[in-house]
Amino acid sequence: MSQPDPLQASNEMEALRAQVEQLAAQLSEEYKMASIGRLLAGIVHEINSPIGSILSNNQVIVRALERVEQALAGGDPASLAKAKGLVGTCRSLAAVDKIACERIAEVVRGLKTFARVESADLRKVNLNEQIQNTLKLTHGEFKNRITVETDLGELPPVECHANMLNQVFLNILVNAGQAIEGHGKITVRTRREGDRVHIAISDTGPGIRPEDRPKIFAQGFTTKPVGVGTGLGLSISKKIVEETHGGSLDFESEAGAGTTFHIRVPIEQGRQAAGQPPGGRT
Repeated sequence: MSQPDPLQASNEMEALRAQVEQLAAQLSEEYKMASIGRLLAGIVHEINSPIGSILSNNQVIVRALERVEQALAGGDPASLAKAKGLVGTCRSLAAVDKIACERIAEVVRGLKTFARVESADLRKVNLNEQIQNTLKLTHGEFKNRITVETDLGELPPVECHANMLNQVFLNILVNAGQAIEGHGKITVRTRREGDRVHIAISDTGPGIRPEDRPKIFAQGFTTKPVGVGTGLGLSISKKIVEETHGGSLDFESEAGAGTTFHIRVPIEQGRQAAGQPPGGRT
């Protein structure tokens, strides 16, 4: 009976490891796109409302300008006074449209920050800005039932894979929102801790049951109903924070008093971590 070839076995193991890493990276990207898809209904609502306002105002402005033309053609003091009033109306509507356009720009900017491909590169970013942009994506998900409070400390630029950390923030924020039944509050805090930054995301939900806590980061584990949870968000988030960025992701929870997830990432990445995808070797 021939002995197995150690070199061939090693090559096969290396090929299998590469396939697993590739599948893990694909799974992470697919979950990210699924997360965006889940929020699209809310995002569409966030954009549709200001667009409807702009279209309505535009019709009023067009009619007002026609009346201004007629008033100016009259040339008498009463007509000129009417024209001046109509110009004031147009100016007020333009101010409303400006606010509506800024709202649309905020939502689009948040979506671009989360989804853009080039942010997969390792670069220095303002994490507070990344968090604020990610929060804009959750407005539709949270609607009016959840209040979001932020306590963002002064942070230095953080070297990271920005789109991956945005995925972590979104995963935990959406989980927090889904954990809250009825009305509640989510609080996001950031602080510098030596050579790391600390992001804490707290919710006023029911907390995690003691028997579920050891399994919370296990791939495939979820306490959500079928069709709501996949059991991938926290396991992918842990890999992104710990394996890709050399940080830590943990939590504290108390029954009836909510849960806080703690994300800690280095301000500067070690060269060995650069470019490692989630699920890659450490």
